[in-house]
Amino acid sequence: MKNPGIVQNDPWLEPYAETIIRWQENALQKQRELTSGDLSGFASGYLYFGLHKENGLWVFREWAPNATAIFLIGEFNDWADHQEYSFQSIGNGTWELKIKNENIRHGSLYALSVHWDGGSGKRIPAWATRAVQDPDTHIFNAQVWYPEDPYRWRHPGFKRTVEPPLIYEAHIGMSGEEERINTYNEFRENILPRIKNAGYNTIQLMAIPEHPYYGSFGYHVSGFFAASSRFGTPEELKQLIDEAHGMGIAVIIDLVHSHAVRNEVEGLGNFDGTRYQFFHEGSRGEHPAWDSYCFNYNKPEVLHFLLSNIKYWLEEYKFDGFRFDGVTSMLYFDHGLGKAFTNYNDYFNDNVDQEAITYFILANKLINEVTPGALSIAEDMSGLPGLASPLEAGGLGFGYRMAMGVPDFWIRIIKELPDDQWDVGEIFYQLTSKRQDEKVVSYVESHDQALVGDKTIIFRLIDKEMYFSMRKDQPNLIVERGIALHKMIRLVTLATAGGAYLNFMGNEFGHPEWIDFPREGNNWSYKHARRLWSIVENDELRYHWLADFDKEMIFFARNTRLLDTPSIDLIHENKPDKVLAFHRNKYLFVFNFNPVQSFTDYGIPLGPGKYKIVLSTDSGRFGGQDRIDEFLTYYTMPTGGLDSQHYLKLYLPARTALVMEYIDLKKLR
Repeated sequence: MKNPGIVQNDPWLEPYAETIIRWQENALQKQRELTSGDLSGFASGYLYFGLHKENGLWVFREWAPNATAIFLIGEFNDWADHQEYSFQSIGNGTWELKIKNENIRHGSLYALSVHWDGGSGKRIPAWATRAVQDPDTHIFNAQVWYPEDPYRWRHPGFKRTVEPPLIYEAHIGMSGEEERINTYNEFRENILPRIKNAGYNTIQLMAIPEHPYYGSFGYHVSGFFAASSRFGTPEELKQLIDEAHGMGIAVIIDLVHSHAVRNEVEGLGNFDGTRYQFFHEGSRGEHPAWDSYCFNYNKPEVLHFLLSNIKYWLEEYKFDGFRFDGVTSMLYFDHGLGKAFTNYNDYFNDNVDQEAITYFILANKLINEVTPGALSIAEDMSGLPGLASPLEAGGLGFGYRMAMGVPDFWIRIIKELPDDQWDVGEIFYQLTSKRQDEKVVSYVESHDQALVGDKTIIFRLIDKEMYFSMRKDQPNLIVERGIALHKMIRLVTLATAGGAYLNFMGNEFGHPEWIDFPREGNNWSYKHARRLWSIVENDELRYHWLADFDKEMIFFARNTRLLDTPSIDLIHENKPDKVLAFHRNKYLFVFNFNPVQSFTDYGIPLGPGKYKIVLSTDSGRFGGQDRIDEFLTYYTMPTGGLDSQHYLKLYLPARTALVMEYIDLKKLR
């Protein structure tokens, strides 16, 4: 049998070729077991299970194989078991209730009363598409959602552009400035225009599936088919996505299929009286670090549930793809906890969960079937070879993986090393080190680095001076250093990005505070679960300089399709001087990370050519000192004859970076 493409691209994978082939064969066999037809047809469970209207009747269906009886309870029957609301078992663990009841209408609250041998309990249906929380009791109930005038899409045929993703990671609830939970409508009205103006072409929305604890950042999911009601209604979320599409912006969802909240009333824990209905039994079913349950990816019914969940978000809400959370945790029986992953043997052994591998292959195959061109991004820190390689090449089919080592690298050198010990060679290596046949989402910091207990990059650079010295009329060397490096770090990360780039909401302008959701430890305060947009709009403060630079940087990358060019060619690396230069397409990037020394007529070795500056971190409009004439035309100069080595002579102030466009002299003749 011919080796898969990923093995042909990487001879070091040769010893593991049989394993890689077996992964694909296992997934194909599982697909045959699940369906004789297409995978998309199989993943349509949301059209059957849950609550529907059929021929004038309300129809409820749930899968609960251990249940002995199920009753529909709600406002319409005083939340009590009544025989007329009793479900019937119709085989294979499926229960059904068909009822014509005028008291059940749009907006009605309901739940299930599930009975099993030895017990019973109130449950929110696993397939419920809406759940609401009582503001006083904090109890969740399902809600009938059948509006008379359902949302009508204005841009139903939107297709994500093929340009590289420039992702704006956002959280609806904390996107406002007031100390409260923001809404879908407020995000649509106030934040969407900001994202459009900033140049990002993709929004990654966090915390959309329903979760009982707001402070979990949406990662302890209870309602997998229910868009969180704390932000508004399904129609309002659809309008948000639709208007983003009208702006040419794709919207992806943070998808959490790696685990589920332990809650029993709102969630799937002990849904039918058993812990093992959706999850593994014993210790394998419990995540040791996340206080949650782990899905059993071998069960056909669980695969049906999760794959249907993927299709549901694509079809019902017209999301443009997913960022899969916790992929590392799913791939390995030990969840990758405490592992370094230093050689290929770490990826091909008995610690790898073959069932999770199968799930990922089927999930990505499904995404491609339902919405060709949709994004599929893996949050993985292990570096599993083939994770972000095409299915036909033997990979798991993700389009991108998160470059999780990049923010860790920036935090390490900022935290541990003074500027004069930064190694530009290591910077270039760390930012460009990836598998050549896989694309990555590069980023300086995401929400992870902004959470309480950690520090954002700007806070690490400026610290307490953020509170006292951000006015333009307050000269401060610490602040000036921080602003200079903030721009340089972002520019070099974007310039070397492996296919896509991500920024977390507010970090583009150096948001001064961490994220801390309301909890008992902070007296349930919303003070740090918001974004201070007013400071970036204040011309007396320096924040807008960072936002203005980020905007120009993003538009530069977008307009030039910079990230479409995979090759990044190192031109110059001078560790003592701390000067780094590289080419990407026709653009030359030059960085002087030296904290104190500026260079005059610094020679960058190049071939013959003409250059012009298209972006400078030293520009006064970005808080720089305007030491570089951006309107000059630069020609390379030979050291001897015309055939000798040419150099581009530049003035490089300390802590500055330049982006220069190459102009081919031959084309000017």
